[in-house]
Amino acid sequence: MVKNLLVFFLFVLSPGFTSGQQDVATENELGILIRNLIERDSPEEIRQVRGQRLFSSVVINRFYSSREFKSAWSEQGKLLELAYEMRYEIAQAKFDGFNPQDYHLEIINELFDRLEQKSSSLDDPDLVLLSSVDVLLTDAFMMLASHLSMGKVDPEALKTVWNIQRNLPELAFDQRLEEALEEGSLRKTIESFYPSFSIYKKMRDGLRAMYDFKDKEKATSSKAWKTIKIDKSIKLNDTHSSIPEIKKRLNFWGFLDTLDSSGKTYNEKTMEGLKLLQVRHGMEPDGVIGQGTVFALNQTPDDLIAQAAVNLERLRWLPDNIKDSELILVNTANFQLDYIQNRDTLLTSKVIVGRTYHSTPQFSAEMSYLVFSPTWTVPVSITRSEIIPAAKKDPDYFRKKNMKLLTSGGREVDPSSLDWSKVNPREFPYTVRQEPGEQNSLGLVKFMFPNKYSVYIHDTPSRSLFVREDRALSHGCIRIQKPFEFAKLLLSYDSRWTDDRIKSAMRQDKEQTVLLNRKIPVVIFYLTYWADPNGNVFFRRDIYNRDKEIFDALQQERKN
Repeated sequence: MVKNLLVFFLFVLSPGFTSGQQDVATENELGILIRNLIERDSPEEIRQVRGQRLFSSVVINRFYSSREFKSAWSEQGKLLELAYEMRYEIAQAKFDGFNPQDYHLEIINELFDRLEQKSSSLDDPDLVLLSSVDVLLTDAFMMLASHLSMGKVDPEALKTVWNIQRNLPELAFDQRLEEALEEGSLRKTIESFYPSFSIYKKMRDGLRAMYDFKDKEKATSSKAWKTIKIDKSIKLNDTHSSIPEIKKRLNFWGFLDTLDSSGKTYNEKTMEGLKLLQVRHGMEPDGVIGQGTVFALNQTPDDLIAQAAVNLERLRWLPDNIKDSELILVNTANFQLDYIQNRDTLLTSKVIVGRTYHSTPQFSAEMSYLVFSPTWTVPVSITRSEIIPAAKKDPDYFRKKNMKLLTSGGREVDPSSLDWSKVNPREFPYTVRQEPGEQNSLGLVKFMFPNKYSVYIHDTPSRSLFVREDRALSHGCIRIQKPFEFAKLLLSYDSRWTDDRIKSAMRQDKEQTVLLNRKIPVVIFYLTYWADPNGNVFFRRDIYNRDKEIFDALQQERKN
């Protein structure tokens, strides 16, 4: 190293050395400095530059080796415009839900300032500074590309199970950077690492808008975001002390153009603005201010920024192949199923999902068959906690519910022959099976996609539950509001399955299994924020408390 610098000073700065020769010598010396920064003495060694741990030691070495250690972000001792563009992209990473400090932003800013000061003083270029910033910008690109391609957080390291196949890693980040530098297309290249779903850019724009609201909050108020409280629902023309604050909140979010002088009266103009907020947060836009609406009103820009960041990360985990020509998507946080063919949504249906303590898992599987007029073999846990206590209270319970009591060998036992007062739920030797019919807990049809969680989609006799906003009510399986319409679409390839035949099959005395002619991907996931094609953003309550763990992991700075 000392010898190389000595050669530089003896020859580059000696009289008679031409400008062109000096430029070549400068680039050569800069290449030597870059190589010294990234070369490792052993595979176990973790390289650091200016106290910053390099994320991509192997890829970064391959990148510079292929270009004979020529600097990527400067020429003739000056930073290229692309270097400033890369710094800008690092700062913009917050709109992807990332922490820009993960990508060396602070030290890069410091090095830029020092290099600019050098440039303005007409001093010779500081090659040591240039080599450091070159390596850090390259490492930032590799790291950002990786995080955009696969996500920063490893879902397998979280407490909440994520059993959806992730994207395969992109292994050619060095080649992609080389192409971007040659073509001068850094922004285009970085966007190419986004998830291939068009919704991602709209969601990213939505997060940017939330940051704008955060800036607006700072500029317009010196007080903390005031928590709104109500003790009972507020309806049109009611008066309440919280109405002035509610009006301010609606005005802040752009749902109310101007503040009126009606004081504490909940008037029609305010109600129209409130309905827009209710739509954004997935509530029935009835204009009634209940506890769910108050929860939405109390969400701060920081709250919504966190929620948006988490869901952008979830989208990065999803494999690109879920855009297959046929797909069933269930968003448990939105209580909704979408059946998609060739990117066209053919059916949208409300669903009921698992309660908080019976949360529906996140996973993918393949639907392969339907069962019309299904029987229901009651799980042991439900038999113990619900069926036996009910039978103890009502001797006629099994008849009313059209249930049978079976031995392990399948022999039917008369429920009235048991002394239910002496039955121990922990030692109950029988299986409970509910026969097909209108009362069957699985309804009139179930849709099967075999998986280790024993979760499936089915009809339900409890139709009234679909009017509820919070539909986390089941034991984990997914109840669908439109079972007939769903079955009709799935069987549309076979003209023999007419409407009448499907309806008849749903009301038989015995169950009937129908194999589909193909396997349809089913993805059950959890999205509490998204945007539509028009850029409208939507938020949902984190019913399973899954967001915070991901957000904390996203915001955690890498340890150097």
